[in-house]
Amino acid sequence: MAAIIYRDLTTLDEFAGVVDLERQIWGPGYGDVVPVPILAVTARRGGILIGAFDGNHMIGFVYSLPGIKDGKPTQWSHMLGVLDEYRKGGTGYQLKILQRDRALAMGLDLIEWTFDPMQAANAHLNFAKLGIIVEHYEENVYGESASPLHQGNPTDRFIAQWWIRLPRVEQRLAGSEPMAPVLTVEPVNRARGNGAWPAPIDVNLSLDAKRIGVEIPAGFTEMLRQAPDLALEWRMTTRRIFTTYFARGYQVIEFFLDRPNRKGTYLLVNASS
Repeated sequence: MAAIIYRDLTTLDEFAGVVDLERQIWGPGYGDVVPVPILAVTARRGGILIGAFDGNHMIGFVYSLPGIKDGKPTQWSHMLGVLDEYRKGGTGYQLKILQRDRALAMGLDLIEWTFDPMQAANAHLNFAKLGIIVEHYEENVYGESASPLHQGNPTDRFIAQWWIRLPRVEQRLAGSEPMAPVLTVEPVNRARGNGAWPAPIDVNLSLDAKRIGVEIPAGFTEMLRQAPDLALEWRMTTRRIFTTYFARGYQVIEFFLDRPNRKGTYLLVNASS
């Protein structure tokens, strides 16, 4: 495999290549493809669209739109997609780094995007590698999706805030490890079970600790296919947990991925105390 090349996308043929990739990555039933005209307009008026290439073959892309938040210009990262066979090579991470470089050159401070809080590998990238924080949870933000990646599960999402100039972000990008799990974290729930997939148990919505932990299972996409009823239980349970604690002033600042035990834990702190 040759070295991956990254470049800004500017031509109609390249925009059409992005559309083809969208369909490959999100599946043949995916109906929310961003079309060529929208890609063309946003790329020419403040958006960021970067492709990753193996030779002449586009294998990934990142796409963000210009936005306004609290009266200040931002970027809203709408899509990051990489073909399956390239996902373990750091291509997605490198696309995010280049997106940040472009945003810094624009004089911006913030890039935001949504991601599924049940996707452990994605959470690890966002928190441990990029240094995001989360304080907002959106219920079924994209409605019902026909993508095979969603399998009819509500499209609940975290809103990632990537404050690209903060020392926290600089340190993560320089390779520093996230804070170690601390012993004083109070567990909100546990992922436990004797079958193929764990169930959410011991849910406590009345904690008042400075630091609390929320467990999720790894492999949620496979759970959607193999145990959709349990996947829905996880979705509804974590929805109650995050909406409850966010309303009380908590925010997510870390995610600890426990690969041997196929689970992960979000660390929430009470920012209002």
